Amino acid sequence: MRMNKLKLIVLLGVFASYTTSCSVQNNVVKTPSTKNPTKPTNNTNPPKVIPVATKPTTGTAASTEENFRTNLPEIKREFRGAWIASVANINWPSRNDLTVEQQKAEAISMLDMLKDNNFNAAIFQIRPSADALYTSNIEPWSYFLTGETGTAPYPNYDPLQFWIEEAHKRGLELHVWLNPYRAHHTNGGAVNKLSMANKLSDIVVRLKNGMYWFDPANPKTQGHVSNVVKDIVKRYDIDAVHFDDYFYPYATYNKGADFPDNASWNAYLSNGGTLSRADWRRDNVNKFVERIYKEIHAEKNNVRFGISPFGIWKPGYPMGIIGSSQYDELYADAKLWLNKGWVDYFSPQLYWPIDSKGQSFEALLSWWQSENTMNRHLWPGLNTVEIKVSDRPTEIKNQIAISRNILKNDAGEIHWSIAGLTKNPNMLPALKNGPYNEKALVPKFPWIKAVPLQTPTLFIADNGSFAQTSWSTKNAADVFLWVLFTQYNGVWQTEILTLDTLSKDIPKSKDGKKLNAVAIKAIDRLGNESDYTARRIK
Repeated sequence: MRMNKLKLIVLLGVFASYTTSCSVQNNVVKTPSTKNPTKPTNNTNPPKVIPVATKPTTGTAASTEENFRTNLPEIKREFRGAWIASVANINWPSRNDLTVEQQKAEAISMLDMLKDNNFNAAIFQIRPSADALYTSNIEPWSYFLTGETGTAPYPNYDPLQFWIEEAHKRGLELHVWLNPYRAHHTNGGAVNKLSMANKLSDIVVRLKNGMYWFDPANPKTQGHVSNVVKDIVKRYDIDAVHFDDYFYPYATYNKGADFPDNASWNAYLSNGGTLSRADWRRDNVNKFVERIYKEIHAEKNNVRFGISPFGIWKPGYPMGIIGSSQYDELYADAKLWLNKGWVDYFSPQLYWPIDSKGQSFEALLSWWQSENTMNRHLWPGLNTVEIKVSDRPTEIKNQIAISRNILKNDAGEIHWSIAGLTKNPNMLPALKNGPYNEKALVPKFPWIKAVPLQTPTLFIADNGSFAQTSWSTKNAADVFLWVLFTQYNGVWQTEILTLDTLSKDIPKSKDGKKLNAVAIKAIDRLGNESDYTARRIK
């Protein structure tokens, strides 16, 4: 659908004028912050081409001489995401009895909020407990969507497809968040005949708190979750797959008792297994994480894989850190996954205040950074919704500042959860007037190979007091965003534009400053930039 729309736009003429929301970010050389006014191009006279500077002709076609080379400003980059939880109707949908139109309205409201406040990604939970908030032949519709496991929305629609289209329309990435091993949640209604806890009862155990859990050691579990992930990656135009911190369950879920995996453990021993039970459990998860990472990239290389583990690997790492050990309790050797590069981004949940005595935010992030031997993206999870401080907006701003100082040009963070942005009236203003005052591209993924984008073509015509500017490219299917550069009195400004923005009326004079030049770049799904086309304007 998206490509048909783009082709139609191009066929109708590159001089068509659109207005769309965008963000302006200034170059290092600062200029007064102003909005770029737009003017509809509904005049009846054909536009006059603006004269552009050319080199003396030497037999080269005049059209190629209209362009020039320059030093464009570096585009700001930082990952800014928010988790949107569906389990227990935490974030979306807010209830399991909403109409389809109410569900869509809630989704649009959240995505608009993220776009308007200069976020660039949503991490949306589509599989809270072996169920689906999307059309699936493998697992049933989620109880949290319709109020009954296996019951489709009415009128039927695909929530994931809707979220993808609406996110991309706003220039946001859509990461799909799956819980790999939870088979049924205590808030998920009755276990019925369509529940995976029933359909795959041979590989599911019931915990003492009432939850059902897949046995991570069973090859059938690993195969089932692998099929779910591959099915999503193959059929949907997602940007990433995301796992959270639930691998083997927290001890409290089974009231302190050991995880009930005697059958698979005894089978392992009878086949000559020599690992300790704890190492065997960790090995099960390690092999699974590596498998998922490789299978995602084998299916679609541009789809990334991210994990947000518990923020502490082991107590004492680094020195002075106390608290739960995911290594010993969840059997999650998250440090190994980072060391091996089995993730494209890694978001340890650093949900404690900066001045926490036993869980220092800065010390933990610095330690994880020291373990990032494969130079994957390290973007901490922030407890925006309920961090235990008196002034949450100031705390979160300060944590972002610390992260930027540690991570340098590879900065980013994910906010738990979107409710922390919407329910605290001071949070969004603190972010948008502070660290998020400009839009930003996501950081690049240099270890993922990508076909270079072609250089866009730039067209400029005179439309009175405006430069009527349009652009196009031959490989529009590979473009995710555009970056438009405008130069006034020698100073460049930058705008990040959505994919369907193919033209803009640019004022030839602004605040007494004259428009000197215009340039355009394309951005692909991995944040890579094309070469630019730049034109001078006289």
